[in-house]
Amino acid sequence: MKLKPKITIADHFAQMSDPRIDRTKRHKLIDILTIAICAVICGADSWVSIETYGCAKSEWLKTFLELPNGIPSHDTFARVFAQLNPQQFQSCFLNWMKSIQKITEGEVVAIDGKTLRSSYDSSSDQSAIVMVSAWATMNKLVLGQVKVDEKSNEITAIPELLKVLDISGCIVTIDAMGCQKEIVKLITQSNADYVITLKKNQGNLYDEVEKLFHLGIGTGFEGIEHSTYKTDEVGHGRREIRHYVMLSQIQSRLNPNSVWSNFNSVGMVESVRSLNGETTVETHYFISSLESNAKQFGNSIRSHWGIENSLHWILDVALREDDCRIRKDNAPENFAILRHIAVNLLGQEKRVKRGIKNKQFLAGLDNNYLERVLALA
Repeated sequence: MKLKPKITIADHFAQMSDPRIDRTKRHKLIDILTIAICAVICGADSWVSIETYGCAKSEWLKTFLELPNGIPSHDTFARVFAQLNPQQFQSCFLNWMKSIQKITEGEVVAIDGKTLRSSYDSSSDQSAIVMVSAWATMNKLVLGQVKVDEKSNEITAIPELLKVLDISGCIVTIDAMGCQKEIVKLITQSNADYVITLKKNQGNLYDEVEKLFHLGIGTGFEGIEHSTYKTDEVGHGRREIRHYVMLSQIQSRLNPNSVWSNFNSVGMVESVRSLNGETTVETHYFISSLESNAKQFGNSIRSHWGIENSLHWILDVALREDDCRIRKDNAPENFAILRHIAVNLLGQEKRVKRGIKNKQFLAGLDNNYLERVLALA
């Protein structure tokens, strides 16, 4: 029995408001959305390539779309996605992803920002767009994303993203930008744990944590509740040894801990890298709601660092996000959602043992395979 992509996509995007006035509607909104989603899954990265995909696949698309006036033009795709409400589109995306995600207890959710480099437009004085994404590192799913306001930064975008996520039972990891009391409070209110990089300018807390670790190292951590973990990796001519240390029951040793929600431990990562005969050492400190479990702490940190290879690299190399020159109005944010839909669905398809780019190529060639990818939702 043939799977019907129309049913899946229409169900999840039925609540989208059409921004067009009635007399200008030559194409159904769900047809426009469905063609765009299918095209991006198959590797389209511009409005012209989406139109090209639609024209090439028109006979197949007609089997489940109405297409009253044929395939929309690239100008139509551009206009509609520039006007679509990104919050609504995001909400529909989140509901779709909730239907396929299987977030397990202890899942590490990495929150990180990424700049869409080619979205910068000097002629209109438009800054490059920054999107903050939440990535389920174990299940390899984008859970959601929020655009950073042009006159703001990630500090204001992260809370907006946290408010729409279901992260209960997860461990949320964020770099130093997210080291804010309100962000920590939102995470714990969602019944989640956190591991957050400590900022050097975070009042006196950084200095106190650094002194506490120096004291512990000097005394062999005598009288300090602690746990340790070590990794040793060799590859590509480089050796990297990481020492993870967590200190718990630190409430009496650190003054500001009472204003941080569920502040139960501090962590340290010392990375020793050897490459071409040169050795470098880096030390980073973290605050956490976890109890003293250095292995869990270390795995959380390593999972967060992996977002670069697991998500950002795919977006740049396979989906060419950094080369995308879509800039008008809401279009960049909405196209980012299309890319995240593609990453999630292609990543969840496990029967074909290929990378994302080859899966895209296969989906473009084989309609049955594309139907299988879409049916995952």
